Amino acid sequence: MGIFSRLATLIKANLNDLISKSEDPEKMLNQIVQDMTTQLDEAKKQVASAIADEMRLGKQVENEQALATEWERRAMLAVRAGDDALAKEALARKKEHGDLAEQYRQQSAKQKAGVDQLKVALRVLNNKIEEAKRKKGLLIARKKRAEAQRSIQETLGGLKSASAFEAFDEMSQRIERIEAEAEAGATIAEEYSGDVLAHRFEKLEATAGADEDLLDLKRKMGLAPPAPAPQPMRVEAGAPPPAEAAEQAELAQALADVETEERRELTAKR
Repeated sequence: MGIFSRLATLIKANLNDLISKSEDPEKMLNQIVQDMTTQLDEAKKQVASAIADEMRLGKQVENEQALATEWERRAMLAVRAGDDALAKEALARKKEHGDLAEQYRQQSAKQKAGVDQLKVALRVLNNKIEEAKRKKGLLIARKKRAEAQRSIQETLGGLKSASAFEAFDEMSQRIERIEAEAEAGATIAEEYSGDVLAHRFEKLEATAGADEDLLDLKRKMGLAPPAPAPQPMRVEAGAPPPAEAAEQAELAQALADVETEERRELTAKR
């Protein structure tokens, strides 16, 4: 029964504690399951040996009972022969074998009861070991998940301690500053290089039509009087078409505005 005591101690142990107590819980779990399986095989051998003893005791009971029957037959033979003294000796031998048969029978009954208990215990232990094997896979999966979580936490902790995120933000601000300086340089180059007069016309053309768009919007909303009906225009001989005349007038006005602006700047410099 010593083998069953050791197995029971192993199976009742809390396998979850191995994760914190062992440097390598996976190897420990595999080793425990292997040891349990080995000891279970030894327990099966002991149970098989106990069954063999039971069968041997049963045969001894049969043998002693057969000998008792044989000596009774011989006693009857002696009685028929008129030899009572020989018959008594035969009966004494019959009793001896009968007593032995009874002793073997009692021992066999006890052995059978013990074997039945061993079979039940062996079945229970086998089921518990199979359960331990299934739990082993679950525990190993839990161990690996815990290790992965710990690794992630350590990585995040390392990033915080090294101020990696602060360095990243600093580089982002530096890049934004470089971009702003580049845009400012491009603006300066555009404003103060090349044909200044052409730049002024570009600004004028970019803003031309804004007043007309605003007036059209107000008319659409009913906040301004409607546009006057167009008057038919007479085209004199030799005069430019109306579209060209409008463009020439707009160009003349733009030139006048530019000259006015230049005179203002000259006056301010003086």
